[in-house]
Amino acid sequence: MNLTDIGTIKELLGAQGFSFSKGLGQNFLINPSVCPKMADLCGADQSTGVLEIGPGVGVLTRELAARAKRVTAVEIDARLLPVLEKTLGEFDNVSVINADILKTDIADLIKKQFSDCEKVCVCANLPYYITSPIIMALLEGRLPIDGITVMVQKEVAQRMCAPVGSRESGAVTVAVRYYSEPEMLFEVSRGSFMPAPNVDSAVLRLNIRKTPAVQVHSEEFFFKFVKAAFGQRRKTLVNSVGNGLGISKDTVTSAVSECGLSPTVRAEALTMEQLGAVSDKIYSAIR
Repeated sequence: MNLTDIGTIKELLGAQGFSFSKGLGQNFLINPSVCPKMADLCGADQSTGVLEIGPGVGVLTRELAARAKRVTAVEIDARLLPVLEKTLGEFDNVSVINADILKTDIADLIKKQFSDCEKVCVCANLPYYITSPIIMALLEGRLPIDGITVMVQKEVAQRMCAPVGSRESGAVTVAVRYYSEPEMLFEVSRGSFMPAPNVDSAVLRLNIRKTPAVQVHSEEFFFKFVKAAFGQRRKTLVNSVGNGLGISKDTVTSAVSECGLSPTVRAEALTMEQLGAVSDKIYSAIR
């Protein structure tokens, strides 16, 4: 079954009276080279369990099923379930779960679905509108997974892969690099989808770190600090954090100075270690 053929896809969807949902960010891949490449690069083999999020009509799912021991696909749109029954019916190592991944106990799902697998990874073409929440749910959950290979909006991929301390970096850069080592794999043009989105995409892999990139006194405070630090990018770190967290600017200025930094420094100029150091200084001062 050729699921990258527009005629085949239209026939399948038409038989179910399916119409695309802009609200769910549905754009189905029609470039035949993309999914095999993603499945190869995610590292799945006959000992691997793969969690896929948003299988669509199953084009990536089929490639994963041909390589992995087990594939579990979580699909929020119940209208696609009968379509997936047809496109994935020949595989006995695939399970489709109708659920919202952001409302799912992912750790419990992995435990139940992949108990007979030596390793687990995530491979998915993520909906643009909830890319960051899904990725952060996977990272913050400290799940027993080896890596996350996902297709996202190109601009988002570039931001996630940017070095901390560069102009391209942001709060999401820090969060992603705190938990993982991101790697850009390849770009995907907007013409590779039906319907075509207004932006290009990219596939990246997040290699999960065994320990965080930096040790901090309080992770909860660190991420609040980072969010505030990058919340007003044109302002200095002192102003952004002071305004964002409601902390005395004298306290923030003192913490910045104790770390050997200029009081006019901006968040985007700080390395992961410097962000951690300033966060710890402020945390110690206000606790």
